[in-house]
Amino acid sequence: MPVLTIPPCAPFSPAPPTKQELEWAPLPVIDFSEVTTPEGLARIAAQVCNAMRTFGFLYIVNHGYSRSQNERIFDIADAMFTKVPDDEKKRLVADFEKTGSYKGYKARQTWLTTVQDISNGVRDQIEQYNLHRAVTDPELQEHPRAMEPFLPELRAFTEHNHYNVMHPLLRMLAQGMELPEETFVRLHNFDSPADTSARMMKYYPRLAAEEAQTNNVWLKGHTDIGTITILWSQPVSGLQILCPDGKWRWVRHIDNALTVNIGDSMEFLSGGYYKATIHRVRQPPADQAGYARLGVFYFGMADDDVVLRPRFESPVLQRVGVAPRFDLAHAPTMRQYRTGVTSAYGVSKLSKRADGHEEEVIHGVVVKHFN
Repeated sequence: MPVLTIPPCAPFSPAPPTKQELEWAPLPVIDFSEVTTPEGLARIAAQVCNAMRTFGFLYIVNHGYSRSQNERIFDIADAMFTKVPDDEKKRLVADFEKTGSYKGYKARQTWLTTVQDISNGVRDQIEQYNLHRAVTDPELQEHPRAMEPFLPELRAFTEHNHYNVMHPLLRMLAQGMELPEETFVRLHNFDSPADTSARMMKYYPRLAAEEAQTNNVWLKGHTDIGTITILWSQPVSGLQILCPDGKWRWVRHIDNALTVNIGDSMEFLSGGYYKATIHRVRQPPADQAGYARLGVFYFGMADDDVVLRPRFESPVLQRVGVAPRFDLAHAPTMRQYRTGVTSAYGVSKLSKRADGHEEEVIHGVVVKHFN
């Protein structure tokens, strides 16, 4: 039998976890080894739904990828930034203002990260690469030449996130609303037009003057656009969530775990039953200063033609009511909402509120940015 050869990739050396005592968010840890059977999925559904109603975040362990597979994905993710020439990155840059999609590269210093005027504020130090989930279809996306040997592995990675992590979560969220189990799964088809994608994201350390101007915040407080966000845990602390008591707390690194959160679109589809939680990224603790923060994500979004209207047929919503964030008669489609937010994020002038935060209106939805 032929032997499967894995293309070589330089190993990525992650930072050691922080030893500082930080105030960690008390998020539940969900054992995903049980989701392979209907009985197991039903057993943990209540935990998942409760977490998404309170914190909007949770951890997942035993998700189906081994530690070595996890490390391999981070090796490939780092290569997207270290092994691809700058001229090729520029050629493959995402024109997100025009297309409303991050597919491709985003260079550092693209987004404004302070509340100053758009022309003179501090800009981000984040480099990222978004992959359409199909990965290997050249009609959907051209990739850097150095990444071509890794495309089959990346396709397997997106399928794993989509079918083995996101779909079980969607089934549990439907159960929590007493809806048919496939209600939300049917809105998230791998092969339908949609912007569900993987993202590799690298935060670089900033100058002391920039830290002072931004109060050490690297990415302003926000909620995600889509339905489900899957973050593959990495050791450089920086992610914080705004907890129900109004305090910012850190999200802990758990080796080979996932951090999962709800986005705006799931809040819309659930009529506010599940909460899109505000989160931000700030300067890492002092014992991790100088390290770049490499992130690997899977951003789930509903199919482009899905209208982001609450599922009124839910017996739960009929009992507890709906908490909409927009005029339900003019609910946007997934495509309208995600292109509107993506094209404007970090490059448009925002309205400053009395409390110091900022906001903009996208297709009738007030989108807030927390400073």
